[in-house]
Amino acid sequence: MTVFSQRLNAGFFDAAASRVVSLMNASGFDAILTDHPEDIAYLTGFFYHPSERPIALWIDKHGERIMLVPELEREYAQSQNARAELVSFPEFPGVRAPFSVLAERLGGGSPRVGFTTMMTYERLHAARTALPLAQFTATELVTKARYVKFPEEIELHREAARVTDRMLEAGVSLVRESIAQGGQLPSEAELTAHVTSTGTGIMYAEHENVVVASLLAGGLVYSGANSSYPHGLPSEYRLQPGDTFMLSLGCAVGGRFVEGERTFVLGTPSDDQRRYHETIRLAQEVGGRAIAAGRECREVNAICLDVIREAGLAEYIRHRQGHGIGLGMHEPPWLEDGDSTVLESGMIVSNEPGIYVPGHAGYRISDSMLVTADGAESLTSYPRDLESCTIALS
Repeated sequence: MTVFSQRLNAGFFDAAASRVVSLMNASGFDAILTDHPEDIAYLTGFFYHPSERPIALWIDKHGERIMLVPELEREYAQSQNARAELVSFPEFPGVRAPFSVLAERLGGGSPRVGFTTMMTYERLHAARTALPLAQFTATELVTKARYVKFPEEIELHREAARVTDRMLEAGVSLVRESIAQGGQLPSEAELTAHVTSTGTGIMYAEHENVVVASLLAGGLVYSGANSSYPHGLPSEYRLQPGDTFMLSLGCAVGGRFVEGERTFVLGTPSDDQRRYHETIRLAQEVGGRAIAAGRECREVNAICLDVIREAGLAEYIRHRQGHGIGLGMHEPPWLEDGDSTVLESGMIVSNEPGIYVPGHAGYRISDSMLVTADGAESLTSYPRDLESCTIALS
């Protein structure tokens, strides 16, 4: 069996930095400052657990990367071959302010600095205090640089999709095995533990250099009325015959996410279950066909959700069609009425229309879609039709 490596080589991070530098020069910035863990992973390859101790990356218009780290993280960053010069501070809050260490390395000056919009006021204030001559301006430049995936990233997403499909299969198998054994059905929490261990188990068995991101594998598992909350957390509720239940799963390979979600029915579907499931299946199919390079996100969203409205189920819509996926499970652009971003080949977005009927259940089908020049490719492939998503009780 071929072992899949999750770690990208140094050339990738240099290419990512070059992309950011090109955008920086076009925007008139002298440097970019970011403390977002996903940006830092994108530009240096360093994955870490964020805490109160600041970790921040400075990249200038020539592509030089300088990363501020607490001393306790310095060796860990080195172990991951972080593609940046490391400057460290002893401790936080510290006798000496952490950002003053970065300022000393930079040697003053008054550059025009773009700071990423996810930075907290506390961090921004600390940076401004340490660099009083710099002109700080909010920018989404790094976020937008991450929109279009490099080929190496797409391969990581493809592998994450394969693992996610296996997780879906494992969840269904556990339910079927419980039925065959005649015992009680699994609880939402038990199903969650099972699919999570399946995903992580596959990676540690079949991959090398596993990157532990914010979520390695897992997701939301809910059934019956609990599934009518779009982001409800798994509970001790045990599946019952006749339930609608949802497996909303995903994983990250090399820090790159994929999500795959299917809605199942336990036993013979009722007329309402058939209507709800088929409406979402059709909306997801139509929405998937609408995703293509050159189309605005808001247009795609409208085409998808209009299927639900035309079916007379508009009152049960609770969210947009989808969102971007990359180093974050949820990241821009957004397939939503308020986002005019034009889709480009190489973007990856979720296609996940849903309806949520209070007191009954939720219905959602999701695939991670790679935008191509002439449409979109679904990376996840578990069957979507109701027949395939019905689990017989005998």
